[in-house]
Amino acid sequence: MTNVVGARAVFGVIVPSTNTVVEHDYWGARVPGVAYRTGSMHIADPAMRNDRDFEALLVQIRASIDTAVRDVLTAEPDRMVMGMSAETFWGGVAGNAAFERRLRERTGLPVTTGASSCRAALRVLGCRRVAVFSPYQPVADREVARFFTEAGFDVAAISGLRCPSATDIARVGPDRILDMVAALDDPSVEAIVQVGTNLSFVSQADMLEAELGKPVIAINAATLWHALREHGLTDRIPGSGILLREF
Repeated sequence: MTNVVGARAVFGVIVPSTNTVVEHDYWGARVPGVAYRTGSMHIADPAMRNDRDFEALLVQIRASIDTAVRDVLTAEPDRMVMGMSAETFWGGVAGNAAFERRLRERTGLPVTTGASSCRAALRVLGCRRVAVFSPYQPVADREVARFFTEAGFDVAAISGLRCPSATDIARVGPDRILDMVAALDDPSVEAIVQVGTNLSFVSQADMLEAELGKPVIAINAATLWHALREHGLTDRIPGSGILLREF
């Protein structure tokens, strides 16, 4: 017998306990027959006021990810999706590959990460020169830029919103994001990429694509798209950006 609400697939989704956006974005896409079982990585101290705070936040993630994965596996998912992004970019291309390998070995399941999803998205869109923004501190932005550069992309610019805590990421409104995109964009930039899964951007990215005339990749849309396509599900979904709508 198949799962009633996840007859086509059940995705295990790993998020920080501070994250309120990933599940909203995935369920909002309304993919028929696909269900999500979320596992939460406990973040006792969400501060990320500076580089040291941000690195301490990653330590908390690394200490709690195994428990989150353990809990998700009890739902017998078909795939693991990382609903957090910074850790998947850390260490560049090799760091992401090692992270995915550890998760595959731990779960016996295929794994989708934000870093790999963004790379796959840019390749399918044929975009090489990109501008990137995040809610992060500089230490994390450097790792994000490193990943994209090692993956063969030209990072024209990268900037972080410097959110003071992990919970504050979800409080960033569309006007502040619009200012960030305007500051990063120029005619030479072929795509805008957003990382940081607790930043609400999917619907705004969809609208900005029409205004700017270029791809605007929201990481939550990218990870959902990559997980679906790698799983053989080809649904075209409006309202969540070019990836889910056309590819």
